[in-house]
Amino acid sequence: MKAVFKTDKGKVRLHNEDAGGIFVNQDGSRLAIVADGMGGHRAGDIASEMSVIHLKKEWEAAEGIATADDAEKWLKEQITTVNNIVFEHATNNTECDGMGTTIVAAIITDRFATVANIGDSRAYILNESGFKQITEDHSLVNELVRSGQISKEDAEHHPRKNVLLRALGTEKMVEMDIKTIIFEEGDILLLCSDGLSNKVSDKEMTAILLNEDELEQKAGTLISLANENGGEDNITLVIAEFSGGLWGDV
Repeated sequence: MKAVFKTDKGKVRLHNEDAGGIFVNQDGSRLAIVADGMGGHRAGDIASEMSVIHLKKEWEAAEGIATADDAEKWLKEQITTVNNIVFEHATNNTECDGMGTTIVAAIITDRFATVANIGDSRAYILNESGFKQITEDHSLVNELVRSGQISKEDAEHHPRKNVLLRALGTEKMVEMDIKTIIFEEGDILLLCSDGLSNKVSDKEMTAILLNEDELEQKAGTLISLANENGGEDNITLVIAEFSGGLWGDV
């Protein structure tokens, strides 16, 4: 398994409110995270950074997570804890009132990946069946698409595209989606903030992920393309490629 993390503030924003990384536990399994902060005066970066710092600390001390059930349990417990931490901080610090963050996090072993998400940061899988999104956006426009009120094409340019129905840290209780996928040789997992998915099409992502470049170059190309297409938002991604069960450099 090879994996790379990359983030960029984009061409318009003054600050990068995204956070994330790839972290290793006691058993050598990886936790990949992308978090897109929002709300308050520069509080978005606080929410995303707090979330990543806590999950990193807990993951690096974790061991014995050998099955999908173990992974799902760990993500549910730790993300629930993070939600409480961010919510309490926002409640007790007026300058952080209303802050929160999206999160997409994946526990990646040499056999499976367990993915949890809240908000509209996404996970995609590229395998022999093609390229597809494996998370569901918790957003107003996605709910309108799901209910048949607007088309997917309409959603791309909807004026309320940035309205989230769920975010980490904005309420005392939060729901998350969790699912596990089985990895096979050559499969690629992509996690990203909407700074990428809003600016680079599925077709473009597929072409870049399938080219012969190293993962670091693929990540750079994806970010460059998002910037070329406007770069109005921060851009953050993780690419993980399964290649026979051996971890390469991160």
